Amino acid sequence: MKRITGCVLVCAGVLFSGSTLQSAAAQDSATLPYMNSRLSAEQRATDLVHRMTLEEKATQMQNNSAAVPRLNIPAYQWWSEALHGVINEGVTEYPEPIGLAATFDAPGIHTMAAQIGIEGRIKHVQNLREGHTGIMGGLDFWSPNLNIFRDPRWGRGQETYGEDPYLTSRMGVAYVTGLQGNDPKYYLAIATPKHYAVHSGPEPTRHFADVDVSKHDEVDTYEPAFRAAIVEGKAGSIMCAYNAINGEPACANQYLLQDQLRGKWGFQGYVVSDCDAVRDVAANHRYRASQAQGAAISVIRGMDNECVTFTSRFGDPVEKAYIDAVQQGYLPESTLDTALIRLFTARIRLGMFDPPDMVPYTKIDEKELDSAEHRQHARKLANESMVLLKNDGLLPLKPEIRKIAVVGPLADQTQPLIGNYAGQPTHIVSIMDGLKAEFPNAAITYVPGTQFLRTDGTPVPDSLLTTPDGKPGLKADYNEGMRGGPGSETKPVQILSRTEPNVKLTKENLPSQVAEKKTFGAQWSGFLTPNESGDFLLGIRCKGFCRLAVDDKQVTLTYGGGNEPVSQAGRVHLEKGRKVALEFTYGARNGNAQAELIWTRANNVPSPEAIAAARNADVVIAVAGITSQLEGEEMPVSEPGFLGGDRTSIDLPRPEEDLVEAVAATGKPLVVVLMNGSALAVNWINQHADAIVEAWYPGEEGGAAVAETLSGKNNPAGRLPVTFYTGVDQLPNFEDYGMANRTYRYFSGKPLYPFGYGLSYTKFSYSDLSIPTSAIAAGQPLSADVTVTNTGKAAGDEVVQLYLRFPQVKGAPRVALRGFQRIHLEAGASRQVHFDLKPRDLGMVTEDGDPIIAQGDYTISIGGGQPETTAPVATGHFHIDGQYALPE
Repeated sequence: MKRITGCVLVCAGVLFSGSTLQSAAAQDSATLPYMNSRLSAEQRATDLVHRMTLEEKATQMQNNSAAVPRLNIPAYQWWSEALHGVINEGVTEYPEPIGLAATFDAPGIHTMAAQIGIEGRIKHVQNLREGHTGIMGGLDFWSPNLNIFRDPRWGRGQETYGEDPYLTSRMGVAYVTGLQGNDPKYYLAIATPKHYAVHSGPEPTRHFADVDVSKHDEVDTYEPAFRAAIVEGKAGSIMCAYNAINGEPACANQYLLQDQLRGKWGFQGYVVSDCDAVRDVAANHRYRASQAQGAAISVIRGMDNECVTFTSRFGDPVEKAYIDAVQQGYLPESTLDTALIRLFTARIRLGMFDPPDMVPYTKIDEKELDSAEHRQHARKLANESMVLLKNDGLLPLKPEIRKIAVVGPLADQTQPLIGNYAGQPTHIVSIMDGLKAEFPNAAITYVPGTQFLRTDGTPVPDSLLTTPDGKPGLKADYNEGMRGGPGSETKPVQILSRTEPNVKLTKENLPSQVAEKKTFGAQWSGFLTPNESGDFLLGIRCKGFCRLAVDDKQVTLTYGGGNEPVSQAGRVHLEKGRKVALEFTYGARNGNAQAELIWTRANNVPSPEAIAAARNADVVIAVAGITSQLEGEEMPVSEPGFLGGDRTSIDLPRPEEDLVEAVAATGKPLVVVLMNGSALAVNWINQHADAIVEAWYPGEEGGAAVAETLSGKNNPAGRLPVTFYTGVDQLPNFEDYGMANRTYRYFSGKPLYPFGYGLSYTKFSYSDLSIPTSAIAAGQPLSADVTVTNTGKAAGDEVVQLYLRFPQVKGAPRVALRGFQRIHLEAGASRQVHFDLKPRDLGMVTEDGDPIIAQGDYTISIGGGQPETTAPVATGHFHIDGQYALPE
């Protein structure tokens, strides 16, 4: 989907009318079958759809579903997101999913998702009451992302639960069941696992890529988490991806949608497309000749609701493709009806056609929004996500430390903490804020030390700007509604055009024509004529949607929401006296307006001030890494090592590496805190730093979690949900979706840090492994018990991991995770941990793609990490008699 970061976007269409049906109803509508709550949701939906005309039906086939007043159908906007918190304002934001995966805490994810569902319900009620329009206000949440993070170069891997199908399955089921609630009749909200399937980069080619993948890799790697979310979690919807798989677009893929999803998995919910993926069927995949034919084949194969980025497509309303498809004979109207029945069944199960008093989730106390309990759980998950990668005894920091030097560009920033696809919390704790609170008796000096990833630009001088017709300043055009961003109109209605000295918009200097509007858009255009040559960081500081293009090339883009402006810049080379064209596009909501054009000279040399601060300190804390402005969804990035949101190198960016090396040369004790959504090849740091903490993008409480981990208040127990390789030379071609030599299950080399790895401030041992001593029959479950003892001097959590090695059957992985539990043990305490392995947990996939339980000898390993690593483990063997075919 289109990239969403830290804000709420506004759509030009109507959002929803929800439970206000009765106020606008015709007198006789209440007696019709579709309003009879005693009938099943599907019966009601069927009655409703059969009363609609073809034209009315067509308007329901996109996320911007129109109202049908004569049938008392309110408009509804299906597009909402809740990857790790509702994308809205004033909500709780939990760690990015890659950090959630590092917790290995499925019950904690379930609790989080239930809290997200509650906050989503509250925001829905508030938006109804306030009459808001646009996306991000409905109850269908396009989460979780269950794609497998097969390659660390993919920029959206941060949104996933890592590289392992089993871990991803458990986290996915926990999320889905938490978000959807446990009421037998009504959904709390609807979860939408995405992007189904075989989707994990590269970003720049996703709209036309055709992925060749074997049946083995589909069944073994790419499908299990989706299968679990549907079969076990009972997800109410699913999102099909952009790419094609083996010659067929994902949103028109017979194998994925018909054979697997609706066939073998028995899925009864609705399928929504990724945004513009149905358009891509004809326009980019060339799978059909026209938009009508592309829409038709998508619906025939099982797609029910098309997400569209804009409200028109190639100059026509989106619904025209569906009307044409039926009238031209490409799409039977009965097949269109089937899709609509699924959609209205979902809306009815959300309670949108019933009196509010009948729906239990309409009674949620609005005080639960961003409540202390939710924030406390965000802190708990942030603490649990911390992974201790190295510790030579420096951590936890000793109480007698009095002088701390903090360096690195990210230590005082808050936006990087919440990653991408995030809403705007009421507060975010930066790492600097966390350190000051946790070490009140220490003198803490902060020097960023590098310009890289900083947002300290100054306004571009007015004197360097000229309008398109050569006058001083820039041409400013203001328009009705929000310009740019998903769901916006392609041709906004202009309400004001004038010349302004620069882009320096604030709430106080808004033109009177837009000052009272909740949403508006603006565009500044003209030329910049630099007075010196060199590399510059040219960018934006704004609240809202901002995009800057230089000579028609997008330099930077951000959706900056909330109370604080977001700054972002891209690297450009400028020549003295040679003018370049500028286009600054802006969209604001709720009168929260701010936009500014900024720049600074590019200079990535470590600052002398940072080195001096390190020399004068008892300990140095270097906060380094990358951000969602570098890795993410299909976006412009001008820094070396990054391309279109993906990465071409997995090394720490050179300016930060230089800074860390410079402060390490002072000889002072050094802790490196990494912030990132994907693996970093920190080889030099691993050899030279005294301690390394992986913090991911840890959410609104992330700074507190980092500080508590450094002090020892939080004993880290997070585990890596991805392999940390030593470099891209250990990886296959990025565009190769085959799993050979990928992820810990098939990688044959020696990584920097293995999947499942993580240290603690205490130590654990494993003993008394108990498994069946006699052979078990294929298809029967297996139980295992092990005793875990905290042999150290500190209380702490341990992530108990169960791995299997399989008989020598072609297609079997090298080793595979098949169980995990996160437990807490006081110093010296022991606990017996029990695992029940179901038949599917004992299974593997043959070379030909058949899931089976194979006959032969198995090795089971239960411990603090993978077998044959530094983790403590207990190992045993068992035998399975016979072979058993598992259902796909």
